[in-house]
Amino acid sequence: MTEKNNRSIIFLYVAWLASIIATLGSLYFSEVRGYVPCEMCWYQRIAMYPLTVTMGIAVFKRDLAIKKYVLPASIIGGLISVFHYLEQKVPGFAAIKPCSMGVPCSGEYINWLGFITIPFLAFIAFLIITICLLFVKKED
Repeated sequence: MTEKNNRSIIFLYVAWLASIIATLGSLYFSEVRGYVPCEMCWYQRIAMYPLTVTMGIAVFKRDLAIKKYVLPASIIGGLISVFHYLEQKVPGFAAIKPCSMGVPCSGEYINWLGFITIPFLAFIAFLIITICLLFVKKED
């Protein structure tokens, strides 16, 4: 195993660890704190949860080819997080619609330091995963 390969495994492991923390964090907010996820939160979960399983398998199998499968999901999840964050923080960005069933996506369960919300935390996780995956290189 080459040094480049070892570094790639470490980056894959860090990406997997970030996905585990994000998955457990989202489950903590919904199952322990009782925060009901909005529609955009569900889309972010749909992007994140499979990453946790897929990258976990890749870490144990030392499969560096996984990058081409999980990188698109990470980027898409990050874009959804940015859109959701904009709905929360930019006045007039959220669609004006009457509250019907469910939780509005513009609602903020947490607002740490005036800018850290749940979609912001999800974006940071997707960003860490994406950056780490960009450093994963397959051996030639």
